[in-house]
Amino acid sequence: MGRRKIEMKMVRDCNSRQVTFSKRRNGLFKKASELATLCAAQVAIVVFSPGGKPFSFGHPSVEAVSQRFLNVNSKQNAHVDEEDGVQNLNEVLTELLEQLEIEKKRGKEIEKAIADQSTCKYKKPISQLNEDELMDMKTALEALRENFKSHVNDMEASSSLLLLHKATKGSDN
Repeated sequence: MGRRKIEMKMVRDCNSRQVTFSKRRNGLFKKASELATLCAAQVAIVVFSPGGKPFSFGHPSVEAVSQRFLNVNSKQNAHVDEEDGVQNLNEVLTELLEQLEIEKKRGKEIEKAIADQSTCKYKKPISQLNEDELMDMKTALEALRENFKSHVNDMEASSSLLLLHKATKGSDN
């Protein structure tokens, strides 16, 4: 459908409201992450879905920001090292989100190329290809395999970083 301006009023349909909430929540959390990364700001957001389920985002954490806001935590300097580690992980997360967007665009381009039969180099079945064409195809498939392995390794590394981030975040509580 593309991006378009929508009138700011409550969505009446329950299902549409839930979908709108989910999409807007993710965008809101992404913007908060960018603000925290770019400005070294401490950010906390708590929202409740139309169904009453709570969602939160915090940098360095919702608890730390709320404690500071409520002026209960007077020992801010004790958490400086911890905040630096979280900030580094937040930067990694932002980079991974950017890579994910790039990969999504690339996936759409690949799907388009597959759908467009005019881009297909070999328009006849494999059994009808000559030896040179088969060797070209073999080379192309080997390059594709290496590219695929590289992407799998990148995804595994990203997954490991996200798990490490979750583990670090879980041990802070």
